[in-house]
Amino acid sequence: MSLLLNGLAASSSIAIAPAYLLVGSDLSIKKQCTADKNHEVIRLRDSFALTTRELRQIRQRAHRNLGQQAAAVVDTQLKMLNDPIFLANLERLIKRHGYTAEWAAKVVKDHYLTLFERMNDNDYLESRALAIQDVYKRLLSHLMKVKLPNLALMDHRAIIVARNVTPTDTAQFDRRYVAGLVTDYGGRTSHFSIMSKTLSLPVVVGTHTATKQISNGDTLIVDGIHGKVLVRPSKQQLEHYQLLAGEFAREQQAWGALRNQHTVSEDGRKYEVGANVGTLNDIKYAQDNGAEGIGLLRTEFLYMDQTKLPSEEKQFRAYKKFVTAMGQQRVVARTLDIGGDKRLGMVKLPHEDNPYLGFRAIRIGLAKPEILRPQLRAMLRASAYGRLAVMFPMIATPEEFIQARDILDEEQQKLRRAGVAIADNVEVGMMLEVPSAAVMADAFARDVDFFSIGSNDLIQYLFAADRGNSRVAYLYQELHPAVLRLVKRVIDAAHAEGKWVGMCGEMAGNPLATPLLTAMGLDEFSMNSGQILRIRSLISHLNNRQLQPLVHRALAARSAREVKMLVKEYVPILRKD
Repeated sequence: MSLLLNGLAASSSIAIAPAYLLVGSDLSIKKQCTADKNHEVIRLRDSFALTTRELRQIRQRAHRNLGQQAAAVVDTQLKMLNDPIFLANLERLIKRHGYTAEWAAKVVKDHYLTLFERMNDNDYLESRALAIQDVYKRLLSHLMKVKLPNLALMDHRAIIVARNVTPTDTAQFDRRYVAGLVTDYGGRTSHFSIMSKTLSLPVVVGTHTATKQISNGDTLIVDGIHGKVLVRPSKQQLEHYQLLAGEFAREQQAWGALRNQHTVSEDGRKYEVGANVGTLNDIKYAQDNGAEGIGLLRTEFLYMDQTKLPSEEKQFRAYKKFVTAMGQQRVVARTLDIGGDKRLGMVKLPHEDNPYLGFRAIRIGLAKPEILRPQLRAMLRASAYGRLAVMFPMIATPEEFIQARDILDEEQQKLRRAGVAIADNVEVGMMLEVPSAAVMADAFARDVDFFSIGSNDLIQYLFAADRGNSRVAYLYQELHPAVLRLVKRVIDAAHAEGKWVGMCGEMAGNPLATPLLTAMGLDEFSMNSGQILRIRSLISHLNNRQLQPLVHRALAARSAREVKMLVKEYVPILRKD
């Protein structure tokens, strides 16, 4: 009998193949101490040397077989192992507390994971957590003399099923044999995006129970479009998905034709569909997938793995690379968004019981101008090389935005007096993710150049429900009339002042939301790169004038379920979603 598992679609394609269970050896340990501290330090250093050699070999194979992008996913682990501070922290635990090398490694690993575990809204930070787990696993394997599963030994076409997949796992994929990927945990991490592009893999993550429900050799259908996995499918299901796979291949060919065209609806309205990016490696993937700009540049990557704040010069060089790569396409750079559950070692922050509603994002920037001012100066300098817009996150009151913009204006004047080249038309906007700001959008619209709706946080704040908490995740409803009413309020307020509105949360890449957003007047969409061409294609088939009755009925509906049914009624091509 067939079994259906639901997860998160991390790439858009379909595969049918047998399962290959990737379940590692037991590396669980208990707290242990030793009297021979010098011996433990030697064991630790040996494990570092062996792991470094192992990762270098993996990187070489990945570069040879899959190219530079695949090899680059191993660099974070190598950088960590080569960081003398990382090794010193472990040795300090051994010398101070008498821990064994294994337990010292676990203590440090747990410390980092505590910092990163709730960062599922940031692809780069989630991949950093995976990198930490990967290094820990490899160090422990050498300390305990336990062999890890080796994907390089895979000798037949199959779909990998795993609890989670680390960057070095993906770097060892063999394009001849890996047909797809299913995991219990994880999200749309950047290395998944890189590898799914390189190998054209269907990926479904976050199924929770795949490794328990699937056996080696089980026939699987991985639907990376809808986030579904069929285990031991029936003949009818196999035939159905074989047809779907063929249709999808034809659709992809049609979508590819849009790469060098503008995004225009059937009734002639132009839109901009861009990408959310977190590292320089994401740029090429965004461009290959038809991005018309960068709607959200997460700047946190410059602050990770650092013992001190990045200099203005280092930030300037990085932002310059982004704007230069995108030519005259807009790059919306968000100022540093940390705080609460997103902490950096070089920035001292207080402990908070409710971090999502605490000292974070622009609140930190305003309180610590020594962080905000160099970042703004770097962005302004980079604006001379392309089309850069500055965006402040987590703005709750008009006073906060005015204070942040005043700081930017001050730095702009200083740079001009110093004869530094900056663009004349740097747009300055805000990420709209706090309900109070949405309610007062008309007041903000007088001062901003644009809004970018951060739907992820806006929705969870609106429903007072942490979307990362499985007990209340059902309340995270992108199509709920309450969300739609707020979004429309923001769009109308902005347009009344002649300002544009974008959206950079998951809702922007949801095909069922697209007809509503286009018809309500959203100007710009920004999303994970893998969704761009599908959304651009969908927009080209929409007639906004004909969709106005849908908007009116959706705003008057009582539930997200009712809205979903209405969208499918008015847009037949979405009935299969």
